[in-house]
Amino acid sequence: MAWRLRLAPVTTNIDFFRAARITFGASVLAVLLTFASLAVFGLNFGIDFRGGTTIRTESTQAVDVGVYREALAALNLGDVSITEVFDPGFRDDQHVAMVRIQAQDGVEAVTPETIRQVEAALLAVDPAITFPSVESVGPKVSSELIWSALLAVAAGTVGILIYVWIRFEWQFAVGTVAALIHDVVVTVGVFSLFQIKFDLTIVAALLTILGYSVNDTVVIFDRLRENLVKYKTMPLRDLLNFTANETLSRTLMTASTTLIALTVLFILGGDVIRGFVFAMLFGVVIGTYSTLYVAKNIVLMLGVNREPKEKRDTGSEFANIDA
Repeated sequence: MAWRLRLAPVTTNIDFFRAARITFGASVLAVLLTFASLAVFGLNFGIDFRGGTTIRTESTQAVDVGVYREALAALNLGDVSITEVFDPGFRDDQHVAMVRIQAQDGVEAVTPETIRQVEAALLAVDPAITFPSVESVGPKVSSELIWSALLAVAAGTVGILIYVWIRFEWQFAVGTVAALIHDVVVTVGVFSLFQIKFDLTIVAALLTILGYSVNDTVVIFDRLRENLVKYKTMPLRDLLNFTANETLSRTLMTASTTLIALTVLFILGGDVIRGFVFAMLFGVVIGTYSTLYVAKNIVLMLGVNREPKEKRDTGSEFANIDA
């Protein structure tokens, strides 16, 4: 028989509700601490949300992000982000970078004098450098981006709620969305507590976490729906435990393989994507936790109507949909 890697035994009998008050209480506490951290520290918004100026550079010499950053450090410009741009259409001697400078206090955009200082500092370390374009993002645009980011996360959450409600039961939808909100809020709390830069790439990571977490939860709920038919007399708590144990190997394998890839990216991916990867790393861990200890707890609290759908009179417009 071929050897197979297993992260959990073939048969497990873990009681995921044994310490339900502690695990669920810890989740509630983490959410409350997040709101407290946001109230006290806020978020360390990047240029996308604070406004600033982006300078595009081109050179025949290779881009050295460290040298560029060191050259600009003496100007005390605050948050400066330097990103090398790669494109298959570039010439072999065409090296492009984007230098993003945060908006200065009391100024709509970076002043022409500051831009000239930046260009002079970069020319000192790379005489071949040119500056094809300069673009500014004012506070009004950046505030619109904040609202757009909030709407994107909210729209994703509502869409998932509707999908799970149609496909399963409303109790499953509530449990799933509670777990998703928990994952997003706690991840944001970590960024607030440690003042890690929060920009549009982190919003993309939050949306990706939503997709990962709901996939993990739906797998368990899909097996639970099958088991509700097979084990009609088994108490719901025991059935939830039984289902989680049945899918535990798959849950751990999915999380582990994802974490391996993300860890490699975190170590070798460079500064440009490190914030995104960190958010994903934490999101995968907290998403796996919430699947096992938050979503199921909500379903157990709400209970599940185990009568066949045709015998119910719920009045729901989705009652006759075959999932």
